[in-house]
Amino acid sequence: MGIMRSNNTSNNKIFFWSIAAALAGFLFGFDTVVISGADQQLQELWGTSNAFHGSVVMAMALWGTVLGAVTGSIPTNKLGRKNSLILIGLLYFGSALGSALANDPLTFAILRFIGGIGVGVSTIAAPAYVSEIAPAKDRGRLVSLYQFNIVLGILIAFLSNYLLRDTGNEPWRWMLGVEAIPALIYTLFVFTIPESPRWLISRGKISKAEATLKKINPDLNVREKIREIKDQSQTQRSGENIFMKKYRFPLLLAFLIAFFNQLSGINAFLYYAPRIFEEAGLGENTALLSSIGIGAVNLVFTLFGVFLIDRIGRKKLMYIGSIGYIISLSLVAAAFFLNWGGYFVPIFLFIFIASHAIGQGAVIWVFISEIFPNHIRASGQAFGSSTHWLLAAIIPSLIPYLFSTIGAGTVFAIFAFMMVLQLMFVIFMMPETKGIPLEKLSERLFNR
Repeated sequence: MGIMRSNNTSNNKIFFWSIAAALAGFLFGFDTVVISGADQQLQELWGTSNAFHGSVVMAMALWGTVLGAVTGSIPTNKLGRKNSLILIGLLYFGSALGSALANDPLTFAILRFIGGIGVGVSTIAAPAYVSEIAPAKDRGRLVSLYQFNIVLGILIAFLSNYLLRDTGNEPWRWMLGVEAIPALIYTLFVFTIPESPRWLISRGKISKAEATLKKINPDLNVREKIREIKDQSQTQRSGENIFMKKYRFPLLLAFLIAFFNQLSGINAFLYYAPRIFEEAGLGENTALLSSIGIGAVNLVFTLFGVFLIDRIGRKKLMYIGSIGYIISLSLVAAAFFLNWGGYFVPIFLFIFIASHAIGQGAVIWVFISEIFPNHIRASGQAFGSSTHWLLAAIIPSLIPYLFSTIGAGTVFAIFAFMMVLQLMFVIFMMPETKGIPLEKLSERLFNR
């Protein structure tokens, strides 16, 4: 009974720490979508051109995300996982409050850029932290809480924008400023979590690492575990980096899963859902379909992904998602080529969202956080995250041009073909990482 009670207590602690770190994902989702409610109000207020409004006012947060993803391994390695998570909270808080109070478009864009940096760093620090404190058997479920919180943040942002649409003389200030509340709550929570024991060991802080490992698992042979972690770390040499030949395979895995994530067209769809629905012949109700409907489907199927990821594994979820992608995207392409009107396209696109949520959406941040050894994990995640965000910036920007030249049907047919290639990647290259301790997983990947 005493052992069971201690295990339950440690499991509860790990779950709380994981939730606290994963709330960075909630702010990620909220921050990304909340701007949609302020879009037209800001352009009317400042009288900016379409080009300036789109590329500066609206897009600066996205480019901040790219910078955060590229450089996020620096604070994650130098300051530690916990301090990086605190820094993220401060960036979100400052950006939310500052952008809500901004009185000109340039100041607004700079403050949104700062929040974007927080988003980019969070895609590295949060999954890294949770993967390093989680037991191997629960690692997928706990890391995927980050993705669940992203989706929840998106849905809450849509709802918040709707509820605040008539607040005050300038509702957009309330829409953006309200993010400061969850940002403050998240930052206070993160102060209560311990530092990652693997990072502590890498810095020679063995006694602190021992204390945290005992909290994580009271039955663990702590000295043996520390020896195992240190043995792997001893393979590190001065000047070692992720681009060395021995890390080529995990680097390729990180690149391909991020590459295919965006070549599914997911961000292009989320950014241009109303335009896509209008292309399909729908009327003015598209805003509701593209926000609450998409958010609800995304949330429900992300929950399925979180539930299944440690039960059936990462690879099987990617099989399900890839097949769902191929079917739904092919149907969307056919609907445009054959002029199927009405509600066919929204139904097919909801299937597409469900396929993404249960597959790539649930797996990507978990998988990238698992496949690199401890001492270069943050750098490896930075590479995968940077690939993801660069493509997330480039592909949506091409959609209006591609729709007007080659047509929506051809665009979706290309996305469907890319998902056939993703299925080949899953079948022939992607390893299963479910339930394997991080150190043993590294041995398997580098002994190929």
